[in-house]
Amino acid sequence: MAGYQIGISGLNAAQKALETIGNNIANAATEGYHRQRIDLSPAYTMQYGPALVGGGVDVTGVTRIIDNLLEQEILRQQSLSGQISQELSTLRTVESAFGELSTGSNLSTTIDNFFNALQDLSAHPGESIWQNQAVAAAQNLAGQFRTLGELLTSLEIQIKQEAENAVEQINTLINRIAELNDKIETTEITGGQANNLRDQRDQAITELSEFIPLETRTRDYGVVDVSVSGIPIVIGTSATELETGLKENGELGISVAEGYNYSSDIQGGRLGALLSLKNDLISDIHSDLDSLASAIIQQINQYHVESVGSQGAFSQLTGWANTSGDLSDFSTVSAGYVYIRVTNTSTGAITRTAIPVMQDTSSDTLSEVAAAISAVTGVSATVNSSNKLAITADTNYTFDFIPAVLPEPTDSDLNGTSPPTITVSGIYTDSDNDTFTFTVSGDGTVGNGTLQLVVTDSDAGSITALNIGSGYAAGEKIAVGDTGIYISLTTGDLAQSNNDYFEVDVFADTDTSGLLAAAGINTFFSGSGASDIAVCSEISSTPGRIATSLGGDMTDNTNAVRMAGLKDQALSSLNGLTPKDFYRQLITNIGQDISIKQMRQDNIEVIVQNLANQQGQISGVDINDEAVQMIVFEQMFQAMAKYLNTIQSMMSSIMELI
Repeated sequence: MAGYQIGISGLNAAQKALETIGNNIANAATEGYHRQRIDLSPAYTMQYGPALVGGGVDVTGVTRIIDNLLEQEILRQQSLSGQISQELSTLRTVESAFGELSTGSNLSTTIDNFFNALQDLSAHPGESIWQNQAVAAAQNLAGQFRTLGELLTSLEIQIKQEAENAVEQINTLINRIAELNDKIETTEITGGQANNLRDQRDQAITELSEFIPLETRTRDYGVVDVSVSGIPIVIGTSATELETGLKENGELGISVAEGYNYSSDIQGGRLGALLSLKNDLISDIHSDLDSLASAIIQQINQYHVESVGSQGAFSQLTGWANTSGDLSDFSTVSAGYVYIRVTNTSTGAITRTAIPVMQDTSSDTLSEVAAAISAVTGVSATVNSSNKLAITADTNYTFDFIPAVLPEPTDSDLNGTSPPTITVSGIYTDSDNDTFTFTVSGDGTVGNGTLQLVVTDSDAGSITALNIGSGYAAGEKIAVGDTGIYISLTTGDLAQSNNDYFEVDVFADTDTSGLLAAAGINTFFSGSGASDIAVCSEISSTPGRIATSLGGDMTDNTNAVRMAGLKDQALSSLNGLTPKDFYRQLITNIGQDISIKQMRQDNIEVIVQNLANQQGQISGVDINDEAVQMIVFEQMFQAMAKYLNTIQSMMSSIMELI
């Protein structure tokens, strides 16, 4: 009977082996399938006297050929590949949108065109054709900023939606892994083998690794636990789903569903890429673009609010709506003064008044500032329910904020019997507001003797000494050093012995608080960043309002030159770079990021391909090898059948003899 057992065991082994080979061949093209091998061992041997006789062959199992360390590395590299691929694709979209490599219009060209238009305007400050050109260039610039800002905003929204979709797919895979774990455990705990189910489960883990970096831990009966950034998402047959949400700082993160403890520190996979893009890469680009737009808005407006255009001084100005009237809520407003200049058009008299801003509790709101303005003769101010500041001139009055010196000394103490009339003019060229004191040296009359004016600043620093004695023609303008200020004196007597002196306030900045630009009074641009920058409607509708002049006669081009000069001015808000250089750096950084990520992607693709080749050599199905094995077991089956036939013939012969 032992012969029958041996033969049957051989037939059974050959049959199981052929089934395994057939399964391998059938799955030769199945993604994630690992080649299987039948495990055979000699069956229980029997002893007949001194001889040991074999009992045939046992099928001890079917082994799945797999290198677990290799599989772990493949998961890691595929996760990195998924992240780099997603980041690279999105950054290329941004690069294409900025259009710096195209021949068409781009932001760099538009910035150049805007500042060039201001330069052209400075040569023709009062001509409408150049004013209209400047408005058109500004509108193109604002439109280009808005297009890019809206694109980045849209991209950030899309990234958030894609992250939500990715988490939905992740949760589907998490549940599938847990479900397959359950089937595998149920099969193998009863002694069965679930190699094909293991392949399906491992393929689901591989697909999951493309979305998110993960760690796995193998347990008994083929069960695999999966965790993500320390979060256990599959424990045996239990699944824990994830969700996306925003942290307090606005960053996108993931958390256990309904856990609300969002983590953004995910490195790897498509989801890691989406978090990185939303929180860092695209956010940084958007922030830089906003910084550039904001710097142009603020610097142009800062110059513009203190100047006037060919339309001259104002009878009325209205700012924009603000969310609050409390000045502490204005991020760009600080303690300082607004110096309003009021002209009586009937008499020609001009006054300048300092309006306190955040100097004390009576100047902490827009309404309090409006009250201080209304206390100035010739003007009044109001603040409406939308926190709009409006300034209106009375009849026969106009107002402005130009820094031009007043035509007469701010203060004087001339004690002669017939003192001269002093006229002041010019545009102050230094950077800080100051007070010049003109002290008489010598005694006599203007145009005679050794009479001089010794000029000092508010720190008692010497500026110059002006000859107004012999050689000076009464009424002639004298430059006060290189300050841009001029004085002239009519005939009259002055005396050092009388302590004669006079003072002139000079201004480089007539809004040291930043209030006018923050409230939208006489601004060129509105908005705070790339997405909402626009040319103010008053400028668009009346190009003559473009503020080109700083001088008292309002015909100079000083402010137009000053605004045009921002093109080459290093700004602290742009890290000490000019607007053009800052934008060039922004584009360069995008290009460098793309270049670096492209190299990383190329390297990872080579690594993944090499790992895939190694996996193929170890776990892949080679049809030729399987065919050879099939022949071996086919011959084994045929031989065992012939063996059983021989045993049957022998038994028949024995029975006939009996």
